Amino acid sequence: MSTSAAPDLTGFTGFSDSAQTMSLVAFSAVATLTLLLCVMTGPDHDDLDEFYTGYGSLSPLRNGLAIAGDYISAATVLGTGGVIALCGYDGVVLALSTALSLMLLMFLLAEPLRNAGRFTMGDALARRMPGRSVRIAACAVTIASLLPLMLVQLAGTGQLMAFILGFSNESVKTGCVVGVGALMISYAAIGGMKGTALIQILKIVMLVGSGAVVAVLILHRFAWDPGALFDTAARRSGAGPAFLHSGLQFAGHPGARLDMITSELTIVLGGACLPHITMRMYTASSARQVRRSLSWAVSIVALFVLVITVVGFGATALVGRTVIAGADAQGNTAYLLGSRAAFGADVSTAETFLFTMVTTAIFLTLLASVAGMILACANSLAHDVFAARVQEMPARREMALARLSALAIGVPTILLATLVQHHSLQPLVTLSFCLGASALAPALVYGLFWRRYTRSGLMGTLLGGSLTVLLLMPGTNLVSGSPVSAFPHADFNWFPFTTTGIVSIPAGFFFGWLGTVVSGRRKAEEQRHQYEAVEGWILAGAVRRGD
Repeated sequence: MSTSAAPDLTGFTGFSDSAQTMSLVAFSAVATLTLLLCVMTGPDHDDLDEFYTGYGSLSPLRNGLAIAGDYISAATVLGTGGVIALCGYDGVVLALSTALSLMLLMFLLAEPLRNAGRFTMGDALARRMPGRSVRIAACAVTIASLLPLMLVQLAGTGQLMAFILGFSNESVKTGCVVGVGALMISYAAIGGMKGTALIQILKIVMLVGSGAVVAVLILHRFAWDPGALFDTAARRSGAGPAFLHSGLQFAGHPGARLDMITSELTIVLGGACLPHITMRMYTASSARQVRRSLSWAVSIVALFVLVITVVGFGATALVGRTVIAGADAQGNTAYLLGSRAAFGADVSTAETFLFTMVTTAIFLTLLASVAGMILACANSLAHDVFAARVQEMPARREMALARLSALAIGVPTILLATLVQHHSLQPLVTLSFCLGASALAPALVYGLFWRRYTRSGLMGTLLGGSLTVLLLMPGTNLVSGSPVSAFPHADFNWFPFTTTGIVSIPAGFFFGWLGTVVSGRRKAEEQRHQYEAVEGWILAGAVRRGD
């Protein structure tokens, strides 16, 4: 590959004034348009099915786009793109793990979840074991698993907007966090499931469409030779051939190979079971619709994995690993730097417009991702905690509670995001996936497929798995002990792994088994008979039962 095909853009970290102006205008237009969409598609005040599921009115293609939109968050785009740009092969494995996670959901959990539940994760878990304690525990784990991800998205908003628009004032960054957070609360409270689905569809179309064009431009700069792209990226990474082989991300860690395997397993199990993803199963009107929707979602996510791989390697090849790490130690700006570098030094008006599409897609990804998570938390709080207190709560009152719950979840999230925005946020991303893999995954697998599973086993899974994660997470090397950890000047790294999965995932399954055994044979037999009465319905889905 000649150097003329890959000009040296080392030192480039900023964007032109025209690109910044167009981005600001586009951000304002998108915020206005999406809020208008939510108002127009918002449910009636007494229609719970429309608010929680959108009546299952989305076609498989549109529902698949919405699922893919929920699945590909801003943390995925920026974080995974950064790992690819900084660590090469390990980042590609990370991206593939996200696609594999969605396939796990598709083939194992999607249909039973849709058949067993109605609105929330608590519905699915309480179907066999009714009771407020189960619903409250499900709500608590739902919020605990999604709050860290919401903080990551929101806290990164100010830094990302500052990077794109070129300002550095800390007050303005905080204002961006508050403003975007307020928008996301509005989306969830006004639009419900249908409104947030439309935003997710718009977001995923823009994100994959603009990313695909950038990937094509990068490949064109390397004469359509992926080998030349990878070789140039390896050379400019500073790591040489190691950039194209496993182990660079975890180099220097004790048990690096085991750490990598555990991290990927945590992503596969955790990503499939996070509540804002599983709630999309309830928007399908039949088991066949679930399968078709997820087929579209898997295809879209697989396409995005290809896109982000090319853009990530392109960023390293065109800009250089040193510049990417200098702009952000975690590489979160790599996707934007790679997109900008694809156009070369002289950027035409059309190319500036395309880059604006990329930045707008990232901005919309931030909005849509947290809106979906706030909605999942608000739905669980209103339906599983407040509505479950009374035998028959009026639909209008439950709807009002759901909207107030969006506010109750969103406001503290915004405040916390303003406090953590200057720290490394990678531990929070990992915490969410660990909770999903260690508490929610065992609970769903046991609850949907194990006949003897009891209420004590379910509570043991949810609480035991969660507590194990929370106890181990402060000791991981993402929290302290390295320059890129959350507390770089401290060292209380007593658990030398990146995730807690190596201990917490087996612990979640163990506590579920132990709680069931401790319940006694009589309780287990009762649960077996109860499960057998609905087994065909849960697994085959011949009938959709309402509450």
